[in-house]
Amino acid sequence: MSLLSRLRCITVDVTGTLIAYKGELGDYYCMAAKSVGLPCPDYKRVHQGFKHAYTEMVNKYPCFGFAAKMPNIVWWKTCVRDSFVRAGYEYDEETFEKIFRRIYASFGSSAPYTVFSDSQPFLRWAREKGIKVGIISNAEYRYQDVILPALGLNQGTEWDFGVFSGLEGVEKPDPRIYEIALQRAGNIAPEETLHIGDSMRKDYVPARSVGMNALLLDRFRTPDAEEWRKSGAIVLPDLVAVKELLSSEKSASAC
Repeated sequence: MSLLSRLRCITVDVTGTLIAYKGELGDYYCMAAKSVGLPCPDYKRVHQGFKHAYTEMVNKYPCFGFAAKMPNIVWWKTCVRDSFVRAGYEYDEETFEKIFRRIYASFGSSAPYTVFSDSQPFLRWAREKGIKVGIISNAEYRYQDVILPALGLNQGTEWDFGVFSGLEGVEKPDPRIYEIALQRAGNIAPEETLHIGDSMRKDYVPARSVGMNALLLDRFRTPDAEEWRKSGAIVLPDLVAVKELLSSEKSASAC
């Protein structure tokens, strides 16, 4: 008996699992600066500045400011301003507003992302098999409302329900986000659910902790993958391999 035959729900992570970023962060900060007649900021400094600014915002205002009732655009404006300041760039308010609006619009569109070629076929295949498909992502509302649809990943054709941290006030690796997903799927039992992600800490461990089946994708050949396997996780290169595993008669106890 295949694992697929005893599954009623599959949940998937987004970034690194279904989609990936295109280019570098600096590309979009550069385009925004040039749009107001300024030179490109240094890519390395901007990347480091953003990394620290984003980490601070996540710690101070988790889930994109959900608990603080901070508007999404304010959260990102604070983060982007701090990214520039940490990189050594300070602009007057009018100039920064123009730069920020360009950056915010870019990351609220499909422009910075690419969809893996196996994502849409896999999601549609699962739904055609009668399996509910859910999205679990540490992301804000624009992923659900704008970005995923713009990338051709639509609710109703590719997925059935979404659990996004910016809308729920809970984020991975908190197991509660997986419990919310099970409830949203219709109180499906965790043992009848499979979660697919690309992070041992954020995807595999918390999903397993609530009783779900789980496996990891290693699309970018990360050095950590060998440790994941040693920890007992099934690690596959892509969703084509996941489909093959789920359809195999030997997969019933695989995950």
